[in-house]
Amino acid sequence: MSYELHYWPGIQGRGEFVRLALEEAGAAYVDVARGPEDKGGGPANLAKRLGKLEPAPFAPPVLVAGDLVIAQSANILAFIGARHNLTPRQEEGRLLVNQLQLTIADLVDEAHNTHHPVAAGLYYEDQKEAAAKAAEGFREARMPKYLGYFERMLAGAGEAGWVAGDTLTYADTSLFQVVRGLQYAFPKAMAGLADKIPGVIALADRIEQRPRIAAYLASPRRIAFNEQGIFRHYPELDG
Repeated sequence: MSYELHYWPGIQGRGEFVRLALEEAGAAYVDVARGPEDKGGGPANLAKRLGKLEPAPFAPPVLVAGDLVIAQSANILAFIGARHNLTPRQEEGRLLVNQLQLTIADLVDEAHNTHHPVAAGLYYEDQKEAAAKAAEGFREARMPKYLGYFERMLAGAGEAGWVAGDTLTYADTSLFQVVRGLQYAFPKAMAGLADKIPGVIALADRIEQRPRIAAYLASPRRIAFNEQGIFRHYPELDG
C-alpha cells in the first residue's frame, strides 16, 4: 500500500516524525502537499483536501491508508509501528512506545512555546520578552529534565541501546528528530548538556547512520530546519 501524507509543505513540523518512521520502514508514501499545485499540492490545496476527508481531522498531519484517515502524530505512528515492525507486538511494549512518543510530543510543545509563549497567532517579534523568559526556563530546567529521562530509559535498555528495549521503534526515530531539532535551535545549550546525555546523543547518531534514514536525510525529501517550524534558531534564546 502507498500512503498519502498530508502536511504543510514548507516545514518539518509534526509531520516529520511521521516521515522518519515511513522512511525507516521503507514504506511507499506520497507527501501530497509538496507536489505541484495543479496536482493538488500547496498549502491552499491542503486545506481543501482536509475538508473533504471523513472522519474530519482537526489538523495535519493526516495519513490516508486505503479507507483509513488517521490524524495526530502519535496515533499515526502507532498505526505505522504496528504495520511495519516499529513497535513491539506485545501490548505492554506497544503501550510503552506510545507513552514515550507522547512524552516526546510534550517536549515538542514546550520547545515550540519558547518562541511563541504568548500566542501561536502572534509573530515572534511581538513576544520576544516573554520568549526570552520561556527559553531560559526551558534551557535550564525542562530540556535537561526531558532528555535526562530519555537518558535513563536508554541506560535501562542495556546493551541493545534502543529507548524502549532491544528493538528499534518509532520512539527512537522521533527522539532522533528531537535531538537534531534542539541542536539546531539551542546549539550552545545542547553542547553544554551533551556530557550528561551521552546515550541520547549516541542514539541520534546511530539513527542518522541507518541506511534508509541516511538516504532520506541526503535527499530533497528532507526539509531543512527553518524559522517557520517547531525548532527555530534565534541566537538570543540560546543564552
